[in-house]
Amino acid sequence: MTPQQFIDKWRNVDLKERTASHSHFLDLCTLLDIPDPVTADPKGEWFTFEKGASKSSGGEGWADVWRKDCFAWEYKGKRKDLDRAFDQLRQYAIALENPPLLIVSDMDRIRIHTNWTNTVQKVHTIELLDLTDAAKRDLLRHA
Repeated sequence: MTPQQFIDKWRNVDLKERTASHSHFLDLCTLLDIPDPVTADPKGEWFTFEKGASKSSGGEGWADVWRKDCFAWEYKGKRKDLDRAFDQLRQYAIALENPPLLIVSDMDRIRIHTNWTNTVQKVHTIELLDLTDAAKRDLLRHA
């Protein structure tokens, strides 16, 4: 899949989070030429969709995508509040072994929040059209 094909497909998709997030992530894997969770980890032990986690505020939740020692990813529907998604993801972080990157997306935007111990957090925002930029794709590929 080329960057333009990805953009053309996802710019007009208006599905809700639940019906689009896995497909969006799988397309990102194809775009970035990286193995998807099912291919990389068929048992779901270190890279999986819907990783269960206890919330720091109590109760249970699910990170939409999780890769051990790399990232936790929370999707929301288009034009939804990514700050709320980030707050939700932070509640799972400890149970998810405190991944170094916390990523949120509404399928038009991807925000990568660094979560390194003893460092100032940085936030990288990638808009859908930014995916034509190889440097932005590299940033995402190495997440």
